[in-house]
Amino acid sequence: MRRYVNIACLCLLTATAGAQSFRQIELNKDWKFSSTDDTAWRSATVPGTVHTDLMAHHLIPDPYVGMNEKSVQWVDKKNWQYQTSFTVTKDMLQHDWLALDFKGLDTYAAIFINGDSIATSSNMFVPLKVQIKQKVKEGNNTLRLVFYSPIRHDMNNFLNDDVIYPAGNDASDIPLSVYARKAPYHYGWDWGPRLVTSGIWRPVYLEYGDKVSIEDVYLQQKQLTDKSAVILAKLKFQTAAKKKYAIKIESPDKLFSTINKPFEGDTLSAFFTISNPRRWWPNGLGDPYLYKVKVSLYDGKELLQTRALNIGLRTIEVVNKPDSMGVSFYVKVNGRPVFMKGADYIPLDNFLPRVTTERYAKLFNDMKVSNFNMVRVWGGGIYEDDRFYDFADRYGILVWQDLLFACSTYPTSKILKSVEAELGANITRLRNHPSLALWCGNNEIGVAIDHWGWKEGYGYTEKQWADMRAGYDELFKVQLPKIIQQYDADRFYFPSSPISNWGTKEDFTIGDNHYWGVWHGMEWFEAFEEHIPRFMSEYGFQSFPDIQTVKRFTSAQDRDIYSPVMLSHQKSFSRGNAAIRTYLLHYYKEPANFESFLYVNHVLQAEGMKMGIEAHRRAMPFCMGTLYWQLDDCWPGPSWSGIDYYGRWKAMQFFVKKAYAPLLVSNTVKNGKLKTYLISDEIKDCKAKLEMKLMDFGGRILWEKSMDVNIESNKSTVAHEIPLNTILQPADTGKVIFYTKVVNSDKLLSDNVYYFAKTKDLILPDPGLKIEVAKDDTLDFHILVTATQLAKNVYLQCEDPELTFSDNYFDLLPGQTKDIWLNKLAPPLMDKIKVISLRDTFKN
Repeated sequence: MRRYVNIACLCLLTATAGAQSFRQIELNKDWKFSSTDDTAWRSATVPGTVHTDLMAHHLIPDPYVGMNEKSVQWVDKKNWQYQTSFTVTKDMLQHDWLALDFKGLDTYAAIFINGDSIATSSNMFVPLKVQIKQKVKEGNNTLRLVFYSPIRHDMNNFLNDDVIYPAGNDASDIPLSVYARKAPYHYGWDWGPRLVTSGIWRPVYLEYGDKVSIEDVYLQQKQLTDKSAVILAKLKFQTAAKKKYAIKIESPDKLFSTINKPFEGDTLSAFFTISNPRRWWPNGLGDPYLYKVKVSLYDGKELLQTRALNIGLRTIEVVNKPDSMGVSFYVKVNGRPVFMKGADYIPLDNFLPRVTTERYAKLFNDMKVSNFNMVRVWGGGIYEDDRFYDFADRYGILVWQDLLFACSTYPTSKILKSVEAELGANITRLRNHPSLALWCGNNEIGVAIDHWGWKEGYGYTEKQWADMRAGYDELFKVQLPKIIQQYDADRFYFPSSPISNWGTKEDFTIGDNHYWGVWHGMEWFEAFEEHIPRFMSEYGFQSFPDIQTVKRFTSAQDRDIYSPVMLSHQKSFSRGNAAIRTYLLHYYKEPANFESFLYVNHVLQAEGMKMGIEAHRRAMPFCMGTLYWQLDDCWPGPSWSGIDYYGRWKAMQFFVKKAYAPLLVSNTVKNGKLKTYLISDEIKDCKAKLEMKLMDFGGRILWEKSMDVNIESNKSTVAHEIPLNTILQPADTGKVIFYTKVVNSDKLLSDNVYYFAKTKDLILPDPGLKIEVAKDDTLDFHILVTATQLAKNVYLQCEDPELTFSDNYFDLLPGQTKDIWLNKLAPPLMDKIKVISLRDTFKN
């Protein structure tokens, strides 16, 4: 059976299908651009950005390489213009309407046709449709867009205000990001560069049609039982000729009865019923089943337009209320409490139009195989592309969607009107997705106002601070929930994540929490086992990318963690490399060289996060979710990610895949007792055998026990506990491991290795590692790895950066053979693959 997935061939839903009267033509050819103070025009790519167009003409270097980021900061201080021509035929002019549909303009733009101003745009997240029939002529027409520098544009707002709004991640002495409805991370963050883009970042369409067109179709689930699902289809139209039309709602798969309904005006509502409905389930709990729905618009027998949509039938409830343990925060899907497993997501690139369908597909495949059931779209990025949510629907990944506010206060009165349009457009666009679980108002602003010392740090007067707090309350507690109630009343909204701070013991009993005692608080990883909240929505630890990625942005002389190039890619200035080194030397011996340092740093991050994830899962139902910071990267550099900018898995991602497995065996020492937990996210109980062994690094068994167990579904239970001093002598902590595994009819369900000492205190032997290439009967190639003694964190690496392994950074027991599958059919060259373990990387 093949172990790799051809993700490139996955077909996504198209929002507007073919029709007889309605037509769309994408304007993506023959664009050119220039700065407004330059007479030279050059070819441009649309969708695109000014930065990527400048790179294509070698007018700026790649900002991701070396220290080039600093040399391109002039780009955001200029005004830029884009221009193309398009043909309008006599036939087009005979239609009732002709429009330009701009799906995304970044950010401050003026639009001209044949030299005449027709519209302006000031919000990156709001699409713009402009009727142009009266502005164009038959034949060739010129379309020009002028993009005004967001820095120059918003400097006036800054100079006219009497306060500086806190925006600590804006990598400029003058924080302007708070004024722009534009992706906040473009201005810099503690894991990414400052690259303030401009341009046509989403497609532009010329569209035309007659009489009436479909503006929106909202498929609102009104009732769901095992016998039937009742759906209310709410349609909105743009009408050029008022008369009676008809709508047809049907199932292409004949799974529900067709609805035909006449209407007049701009809206229509119609109910339809699906009998014996199949439910949509998150990854790991069942099939994320999607029903196809086709909506057709008619004038008599003339077909004007069609829309093709998907609908997933499920109930989602976020339970956030007082209980016997404090204030809960958990998600129920189809009536079942589900432990959320996932990560926080940032955009895949600083230059958003470069993100391909293949990159989205790989990311969601990575989430699926890593046993995710949720991803949090973080509030400093963007409302993601339609493809993102389509993949979430298909893979069963629930989406926690932040609104786009993060780590700052905002001039509420100045931005509210724009934000109303922003939410209206994006909630309408996203609300049909079954994967969309909840809306969150912002990232960390609520706790920041109370705990980050902004009032004193910025020297606000009492009135300034009172006004700022009142503006926060008005935006996130009054206006935003009112807008969400208008467009998507059925989904949960809360103003800010986290609900609770992490400073006191009581904080961990209230709602969701961002715990940064590890890393920002410089607490050791063991703190993860003590500070467990009701729902962990952010926590993490940094690592560098691996050597293959580092080579992409450095020269040989730069490969030192304190070189100017490496430091320029480290955006966590306050801690960064020094914190990584401090934690590393606390748990590990000093690595021998730069490449070894990267590898040990990966292992350090992975082991620390494993400790946190297992602690959260052991604590269910007190804790009902763990979303680590962060899933991915927007450029190559050190960060908290498990998957780097080029899609390469770090050690952490391999560890996450195992720690998020539906069934997990986990060990910990509490109050002098060694406890073995069995944790299940499964729907049904499972009978199995638990095997436990204390062994030395050479494989000699010092203690063992086997027992039959009934693993209860959706529960964490202590299956076994024993006083530590009855099986372990204090002098042996650096020489032994505790190995546990769960099997069912010889099928391995879960296994784990527990160490009793810090890794630097382990007396690791020479493991006698060997590898050989094998081929199975389906012609798949794989690698067999063996060890004669314990091999800790076995790492396979290949000079071919595209070759990936099914597992890596794993512990191999004495005499054990590990079967590693490859992502390529061609046999690997053995001299190109090297294998090491942790013991090989130390100086001494």
